[in-house]
Amino acid sequence: MYRGGEVRRALVIALGAIAAALLVAACGSSSSNSSSSGGGKKIALLLPESKTARYESQDRPHFEQTVKKLCSNCSIIYSNADQDASKQQQQAEAAITNGAKVLVLDPVDAVSAGAIVTRAKQSKIPVISYDRLIQKAPVDYYVSFDNEQVGKLQGQSLATVLKKQGSPTGPVVQINGAPTDSNAALFKKGSTATLNAQNVKIAKSYDTPDWSNDKAQQEMEQAITGLGKTGFKGVYAANDGTAGGAIAAMKSNGVVPKNVPTTGQDAELAGVQRIVVGDQYMTVYKAVGVQEAPDAAKIAVALAQGKKPPAGLVNKQMNNGSKSVPSVILTPVAVTKNNINSTIIKDKFWTKAQICSGQYASACKAAGIQ
Repeated sequence: MYRGGEVRRALVIALGAIAAALLVAACGSSSSNSSSSGGGKKIALLLPESKTARYESQDRPHFEQTVKKLCSNCSIIYSNADQDASKQQQQAEAAITNGAKVLVLDPVDAVSAGAIVTRAKQSKIPVISYDRLIQKAPVDYYVSFDNEQVGKLQGQSLATVLKKQGSPTGPVVQINGAPTDSNAALFKKGSTATLNAQNVKIAKSYDTPDWSNDKAQQEMEQAITGLGKTGFKGVYAANDGTAGGAIAAMKSNGVVPKNVPTTGQDAELAGVQRIVVGDQYMTVYKAVGVQEAPDAAKIAVALAQGKKPPAGLVNKQMNNGSKSVPSVILTPVAVTKNNINSTIIKDKFWTKAQICSGQYASACKAAGIQ
């Protein structure tokens, strides 16, 4: 029989073993912004932030679904950087240490992300620049939309509706995206060129750090203070999140959004619903689930398996300041109330039930959304 001291020692040893096992289990569990699944060859998907709803609702699930369909024994190391470039660097390093064979990287900062590419190359790991083109780095492939065209679609849509409303020269408030996002610069370039060509005056222009809805709302507050409630006729907002912030500012200042057309991008559910009720004029639909995420997954699986991407997928070469990057460049589509059926619902990006829930049902019926 054990004596008292021996029993206590045995109990301590047993509890220590249990604690060690729990620690190992905890180290292998998923966190809120980083996870992995399955076995086999590992593919890392590194997304930049979650303030823009599309990343968690569209990009991640459709990428993962396509990888699993093409490679049942591939696993995905997923991380979201929460708009923190340093965190993204750490997540990339962790993915490399964890055995990733391919990095699919949507950079928080398109310039500083070059260091991630350099590190990956040291381990002979190919890098796919996803949605945003990483600058001045030896990226292997790039998958995105024609981002300057996105800005042109937004600018043209705004110019057209202003003309219909009898205010062909505006002026308008321009709320751009994050200055660290290479795509935001292209949206701004495309929209500015188009508005200038249509003789629409840009009265105020802001770059919105981190694509923050709250900061966009503050910027719009400043614009209203500077221009007055009637001193602008439209709002260029670079995406649906910033559009939401601008529209909230207008409402809180007694400006009726239905009378001030506002652009957007990404076809976020909230943005589409604002279009249905008339608070937002348009968005830019990008077929993330049908094209962008699946195409990136196809290339990633091929590279992980030591193969070349499927023939015909690459359709352009894009210069990032370091090389001409083989690219898959997709076509964005302007969406107003008139073509929600033939774009967003047709592609099952959102269903009618999702868009037309609750308070939006009557507006959907009036708009013929089915």
